[in-house]
Amino acid sequence: MSIDLTEDTITKEVQSTFEGCHDARTRELFVDLVRHLHDFARETRLTGDEWFTAMDFLERVGKITTATRHEYVLLSDILGLSVLVDLINDHHGPHTTDSTLLGPFYVEGRPTAPNGADISGGVPGMPLFFTGRVVGQDGEPLSGVKVDTWHSDGDGHYDVQQEEKLHGRLAMRALMTTDDDGRFWYRSIVPRYYPVPTDGPCGEIIRAAERSPMRPEHIHFWLHADGFQPLITMLFRRDDPYLDQDAVFAAKRSLVADFVQHEPGTAPDGTQVDEPFQTLGWTFTLSPG
Repeated sequence: MSIDLTEDTITKEVQSTFEGCHDARTRELFVDLVRHLHDFARETRLTGDEWFTAMDFLERVGKITTATRHEYVLLSDILGLSVLVDLINDHHGPHTTDSTLLGPFYVEGRPTAPNGADISGGVPGMPLFFTGRVVGQDGEPLSGVKVDTWHSDGDGHYDVQQEEKLHGRLAMRALMTTDDDGRFWYRSIVPRYYPVPTDGPCGEIIRAAERSPMRPEHIHFWLHADGFQPLITMLFRRDDPYLDQDAVFAAKRSLVADFVQHEPGTAPDGTQVDEPFQTLGWTFTLSPG
């Protein structure tokens, strides 16, 4: 290893330390990461105080991150990196449903629910009846597809943001399975647009940039089926006021849907609803694996 390195020679010296890495992809990633980081520091003439501020910022991102609050994921989201990675790796065909972000509020330990279940978990709000169908590129229904779905409440809060209020229980999320006709359906409550968490380090970036922290109203889906590519996607409300200023850059026109308003009466599942409610239907098309 060389000594007396200069601003112009240190980059190649650091890159050379990864030459012994047995995994070619790992070596490639770190060599390129060093190059871009060093180029950034040289191009911006990064100062020592700015470097210390950045290290302090990353430390605080780690400290606020928990099993239910993923601040590093949020940082990736608000910098557009999450969407960029999704776009780079989107290998779905032109006739399949577009993918988009997983988001920071997915929970692995979600409850399993049968079709037709009320997945609201007792959280109050305007009733929402969702009907989905999953098909292949040939239009044939796909049975046995595992579908994760989750969303916020009518105030824009997820269950994991209300642990004390909900006594730690999960709500407005479930794992479902499509029937022989490729259908899945459930009752829940209407979600709402909301700001991404701004009480942590990521909020400092949003305020410094004078950016909107808002996310348009949406419902998350993650579909898994044998022989098909997994699909992570969302559906967005067509008339949402924040549709064109999503703080995490995830909204797509192809995923804009109509949440239909109904007066009290008979719901799609045949039950009688004595208050206004909304319905939403969508067909998801998967790509072969």
